[in-house]
Amino acid sequence: MGIRISEDLLQQAKLTKEEFLIEMAVHLYDLGRLTMGQARRLAQIDQIRFQEEMAKRDVYIKYDVDDLMEDLKTIEELEK
Repeated sequence: MGIRISEDLLQQAKLTKEEFLIEMAVHLYDLGRLTMGQARRLAQIDQIRFQEEMAKRDVYIKYDVDDLMEDLKTIEELEK
């Protein structure tokens, strides 16, 4: 099931379909409703481009202490 956005609505918002998808994806990522991978797929763009679009909107990659601890644990396990 797909979502349909009328051309009239897109024109009123002054957005192309691609721009709309990017706006929605970045916003949902920023709210924590989607992971970066999910948001990138929604936007239908690659990882680097998605990060560039995030930066344009002052949205930053979410990386906290728990993420760091998980990464350190993974590195430790890989070193064994």
